[in-house]
Amino acid sequence: MSGPALGWLRRWGVSLGSLVLGLLTLLVFRRGLPHVGWIVGYMLLLWLLFAVLAEARAPLETRGHRRVLDAADYTIQTLYHNLLLFVLPAYFASSTLSSLNAFFVGGVAAGALLTAVDPWYRTVVRRCRWVTHVLLGFSVFAALNVALPLVGVRPIAALLGSAALSALALAPAFRRRGAVSWPRAHSAAVALAAAAVVTVWVGRAGVPPAPLFLARAVAAREVRGLEPVEPLGGAVPASTLIAWGGIAAYTAVHAPAGLRQSIEHVWRRDGVVTGRIALAPILGGRAEGFRTWSRRTDLRPPLDGRYTVDVMTGSGQLIGRLRFTVTP
Repeated sequence: MSGPALGWLRRWGVSLGSLVLGLLTLLVFRRGLPHVGWIVGYMLLLWLLFAVLAEARAPLETRGHRRVLDAADYTIQTLYHNLLLFVLPAYFASSTLSSLNAFFVGGVAAGALLTAVDPWYRTVVRRCRWVTHVLLGFSVFAALNVALPLVGVRPIAALLGSAALSALALAPAFRRRGAVSWPRAHSAAVALAAAAVVTVWVGRAGVPPAPLFLARAVAAREVRGLEPVEPLGGAVPASTLIAWGGIAAYTAVHAPAGLRQSIEHVWRRDGVVTGRIALAPILGGRAEGFRTWSRRTDLRPPLDGRYTVDVMTGSGQLIGRLRFTVTP
């Protein structure tokens, strides 16, 4: 192999290998294999390697074992990438691109991309070593937030629990290469966990309630037998709405088997809330989603405008959004 080709392979080989492994991971996710086992396996391996390396880095550097450290760093980088890419489809399906939670999906995608391109990752880590700690906390949080609902934990409990556990996972980082005792490192991690729980609770609207997602959403004249009657194509004249005597929002929410979650419909006209309707809790396990609906008969003129119906969890996370327009 020629010199330039070898140099290119050294620079980009790990990046390409990481990307291929990540795409294979994505394929496994879409095939519906045991998601929880894969997520937990990746996460535990990542944390164990991070914890061991946090303790062993200084002795290995002293003894000149640079190749061992490089191999460990590359392995951690690849695990970051695969874990983030593994949960990305769940967050993408659960997000609403016109809402705040789209930024979280962008963060997951950005983390997966950064860890896929080795030269970028090495440049960022060399300048800011703390980036690896941020990536660990973010990756564990994103993974747990998907994994816990798959075993029946409600999204808000999964959200807060993931925040606490991801902060506690950073205890090895607080050791500062052995300069800080384990009790002090654990105390710092506990304080960070408390702050993380409060922060996530305040900002919960910015995190998609993965793996819940809106399987179907349509506005219709009414709902009979849990099926929409005369569904709209996107717009309806105000005169038709008056003749119908109201309009229904039909939504089907996909949720994991065993999960029970309270939801509500939040109706808006031109961005202004016009009603909140609590619905029966959804029960997970249906491939086509748990079907539910609300119907408004109390709309008052003027009726024309842009309407949205947000499907929200009882704790305020947006599952999805239905849109339709009423014309004059």
